[in-house]
Amino acid sequence: MPRPKTQSDEDVLEAANRLIHAHGPEALTFERLSVACGLSGSTLVQRFKSKATLKQRALLQAWDRLDDKTARLSKTIPRTPGGAIGLMVALSQDYGGIESYAEGLLVLREDLRDPLLRARGASWKASLCTVLDACFASAADAPEGVGLLMASHWQGSLLWWSFDPKVEVAAYVENSLTRFVTAITARRA
Repeated sequence: MPRPKTQSDEDVLEAANRLIHAHGPEALTFERLSVACGLSGSTLVQRFKSKATLKQRALLQAWDRLDDKTARLSKTIPRTPGGAIGLMVALSQDYGGIESYAEGLLVLREDLRDPLLRARGASWKASLCTVLDACFASAADAPEGVGLLMASHWQGSLLWWSFDPKVEVAAYVENSLTRFVTAITARRA
């Protein structure tokens, strides 16, 4: 009879994600994870089989959390351009400081290398853009596909912030997106 699990896979994968985000994807080893979660390396190998599988499952769990957070926040915002800004600012809160953001770019590299993780990113983009489009439904001058335009501007603002992170990321994003929304919703004479 198999022994009962002392820690769920979800808890172990959460520890793996903390390692990845703190030290980069290459820092995720069975040995380091063993120290982080308290399970033996052989137990971790039995559960996850390979480092590649462990990393993929950890990053899939991260996508699950982002999907859940986006869905949860989407239920709380007004369907207005201001609500769209609020959603993007709330999603930016997790980036933290520049070091955390820089480590996050290494994680993004892993997502782009793996077709399954890349597909999860594409799925999240579609969901996010649908919510953002709905926030502009009553804005007569909003261009078609405004959700993707706003999401793209958001990602660009994060990158530009990272080169000169003198203000908190959420404040930078809010200012940048407010200017973006003003520019696209201004009535043309």
